[in-house]
This record gives sequence, structure tokens and C-alpha cells, in this order.
Amino acid sequence: MKIGNIELPKEPLLLAPMEDVSDHMFRSICKSHGADLMYTEFVSSDALVRDVEKTKRKLTLLEDERPIGIQLYGKDPQALADAAQIAEQYNPDIIDLNFGCPVKKIATKGAGSGLLKNIPLMLEITRAVVNAVKKPVTVKTRLGWDQDSRVIEDIAEQLQDAGVQALTIHGRTRAQLYSGEADWTLIGQVKNNPRMHIPIIGNGDITTPQKAREYFNRYGVDGIMIGRGAIGRPWIFREIRHYLNTGELLPPPTIDEHVEMMRQYLRTNVANIGERGGILHTRRHLAVTFKNLPHFRQTKITMLRSDSLEEIETILDDIKKEYAGFTDATPHSNDAQ
Repeated sequence: MKIGNIELPKEPLLLAPMEDVSDHMFRSICKSHGADLMYTEFVSSDALVRDVEKTKRKLTLLEDERPIGIQLYGKDPQALADAAQIAEQYNPDIIDLNFGCPVKKIATKGAGSGLLKNIPLMLEITRAVVNAVKKPVTVKTRLGWDQDSRVIEDIAEQLQDAGVQALTIHGRTRAQLYSGEADWTLIGQVKNNPRMHIPIIGNGDITTPQKAREYFNRYGVDGIMIGRGAIGRPWIFREIRHYLNTGELLPPPTIDEHVEMMRQYLRTNVANIGERGGILHTRRHLAVTFKNLPHFRQTKITMLRSDSLEEIETILDDIKKEYAGFTDATPHSNDAQ
């Protein structure tokens, strides 16, 4: 697959842009497990134009992360064009436009997936950004605002005509948020439209290697983007890649791998943003990583309530001892919920 002059392997696997998740600390772990293309957390165009320091920190890119895109959101064409030019100075490989975020405070103000209710403005923004930068511009969006306005087939062609060089489609409407099952049918129809010539990337509910292979085959997408499926499981990229290449499943990671991955991530977060901030930033990963362990409920509660790096490290050591030999495929009781 090719985006602009960026060459990606056949059937590439992408890490989705996720707020408070896909920072450079998490991206580095996913990259080490085989993510082919990654994106930053989404960046507010208005805040970037106002030179907000916290927002600018999201633009930190490391050479070993490449190829990588910076994702921008907003609703003002000029602000987004200006923000794209600022972002371009940080030398990303791609500028991505967020037309899919369903979060209420963004969508109801007309940004993110809110632009699915204002297609002319969406296209105006796209053209403004394409004309403002030299980097390839891509878009991530959803099927439509709700079940009665699933407009992705029409807007895909229009976005392509506006200069977008790849399109990622999440298989839900904004109204669904993250509920129900992602519907890839329309994603496949966009990909199989003979008038479409840019890469089409599917997103939504890819949680196993078998599902990735099935969806590549069934819908013909050029790439697959993984979001929530990578939280607490960054090795999903290596698992899928191995299955795509060989048709065989890798042995599931051991409990030692789970623990050491989380220890590395926790320590890196604490080193970068302090003990309290680093622990808070790691908690959702801690909650997911060990969810399949039996009789884990009380340990999980203790771990997620802790504000001490030393205490969490001790709990991680205890997990290694107590669950030696377990993997994330081990059957679990209701106590694990």
C-alpha cells in the first residue's frame, strides 16, 4: 500500500489515533510489536494556532516511530490549514484529518464526526488543508451521523476529489459511539467502487488475527487500523502479522510478558509525566492487560486504586508469582470481570 511517497507492506496494520492512549510512549511499544503506521493523539487546530504548550507536546515525534501521521481536528477551515502548516514543521509523514471522533464535546460543536452533518464544510476543510501543506493528507471518519444518514459512499468520492490520499473508515455511525458491532459492509462497498483509487483502510472491532484475515479477504480493504484492540495488548500487531503471513497462530503471551510490558510502560509514563500522572495514564492499560486472570477482582481493585509506583510494582511481582504459566488465552471465571 502506498500513501503519497510512503511505502507500506502488503496488508499493513495501523495504530489508531486515540486520545490519552496513542502518545509516543504507547506508540513506541506498538511499533516494537510491528505496527506499520501510527498516528498521534488528535490535536486541536484551535489550540495549536493559539500556541498552547500542552497541545504542542502532542507533536513530539521520534525517528524510530516512522512512518507516522499527526491527526488534527476542528471546524474552521483557515484554523485547520494554519494548524496543518504548524504540524508540518514537526516533519510528520502524513497529516490526518479527524472527521470521526464521536465524543459529545467535540461532535456536538461541529468538529470530529459532527462534520458528517455538514459535508460542504468537511470538504472545504479538506481542500484548505490539502492546499496548505506538502505532506500527504488523509482522513479518518465514520459511516455517517446515524443509521438514516450513512453517507460514506458519497463522501468517499468527494474526499478523494478534494485531494485526500487515503481514507480510513470506522464501521459505525456517530450515534452508535462504540456500541454494537462495527458494520464493514459499506467499507467494502467504498473499496470496491471502481471510481475509488486511493487506499481504503478499515477500522472497528479487529481483536483477533483470524478476524483480520477474514476482513482483509471479505472486504478487500488495503489496510486495517486497530484502536481499542491494542489497549493492553500491543502484541496484537505481531500476532496478526504472523497469522497473515503463515496462517498459524503464535503462542499467546505469557504472564511474564504481560507484566514486563506493563512495567515498562508504567515506568516510562512516570519518568515522563511524574508519578501520579504516569499512574493515571497507565490505569486503563492495567485494567485490560490482566482481565482474563481468574479470581483477580480484588487485586485489580487494589492496583487501580494505588497512587504509588512502588506498590504497583510489588503487585506486578505478585501477579508473576501467583499466575506463573497463565496466558491471555487461559479460560477465566466470572471473578475476572
